[in-house]
Amino acid sequence: MTAEIVELAQQLIRRPSRGGIDDYAPVLGVLEGWLTTRELPHRRLYDDAGSLTGLLVEVSGGLPGPWWALDACVDTAPYGDEGAWSFPPDSGDVVDGWLRGRGAADSKLAAAMFCAIAAELRGGTFRGGLAVLLDVDEHTGGFGGARAYLADPAAVRPAGVMIGYPGPDEVVVGGRGFWRATITVHAQAGHSGSRRATPGAVSRAARLVRLLEESELPGAHGEFPLPPKLTVTSIRGGEGFSSVPDRCEVGVDIRTTPTFDARAAQALVRAAAAQLGTPATVTPLASWPPFRLAEDEQPAAALLDAATRAGLTVRAKTAGPSNIGNLLAAEGIPATAGFGVRYEGLHGTDERACLTDLPTVLAVYRETVSGLLAGGPATRPEGARGRL
Repeated sequence: MTAEIVELAQQLIRRPSRGGIDDYAPVLGVLEGWLTTRELPHRRLYDDAGSLTGLLVEVSGGLPGPWWALDACVDTAPYGDEGAWSFPPDSGDVVDGWLRGRGAADSKLAAAMFCAIAAELRGGTFRGGLAVLLDVDEHTGGFGGARAYLADPAAVRPAGVMIGYPGPDEVVVGGRGFWRATITVHAQAGHSGSRRATPGAVSRAARLVRLLEESELPGAHGEFPLPPKLTVTSIRGGEGFSSVPDRCEVGVDIRTTPTFDARAAQALVRAAAAQLGTPATVTPLASWPPFRLAEDEQPAAALLDAATRAGLTVRAKTAGPSNIGNLLAAEGIPATAGFGVRYEGLHGTDERACLTDLPTVLAVYRETVSGLLAGGPATRPEGARGRL
């Protein structure tokens, strides 16, 4: 079975699928052919604009019970400087036990592995069912495949999701959320050569940046191990040298926690803007909640237990960056992110994945899925909204 998984992963790597750059149809076509040959029920997912955003595989066990989902993206990061690579980014070859090429680690090998697990289940009898989401539009930050899955009225809502990011040492069971906004600072326009000193919008925006970066944020609190974090990510305004601009935009990204949420982030930004003495408009752009599963909550408990039984030492981790788990948490769906093979060059040069780890990782996911489909309570992640 591992040879079949590697062969499928190689085919996927050889179809470039850089997020926002390449056409996704070829890489999804490879998966459709593989799934059709094995008579696995699957269908395409589309966003509201009609763009192809992924494939959904659904295997029912025929008995009442919760459904669980495996998720692996098949779009990738860009190649970067191809001249810096020591092999072609779309090579897909295996050298010294390493699968090489963009997407080998994140996450085409996981996609192939999850397809193989679904194929093993087809025709079996078990509780609930297994969905495999093979999504694109992940590396763009749009998460179109996951959004289409959640919005699809024909899809069975999962009791939990396991996301196949690589790395054998950690299972991500939580992450900070975020609140993002632009602050438009207004001022009086003028000429830089005027006798009268007129602080323009850029100068006032610079003061706003200082106020934001000097703001006091709380530390980590309770069981959530990370503190909130504020980062000014952009400043745009002005044109030429002789004009004093009348507006300037500041972009801010605040990573949130259960005790410092989106409302607190917005209040902090508005308070800083109020100190400028000039009009400022705060426009929120996006917000995801933080999430965290306890180690005894599913599907984290089953995955961690299976890894331990396989002789691995795996720790539960709450991540600083956000991931699809935050999107799922907003829908009340618990998720883990990560557990896979060792890797190098993730999103960088000479990406590759260690195939020596594949049999063990496959065995862990097999046992995890088997245990969940045998029946077990579905639980709600800390801070989640909505229903399961």
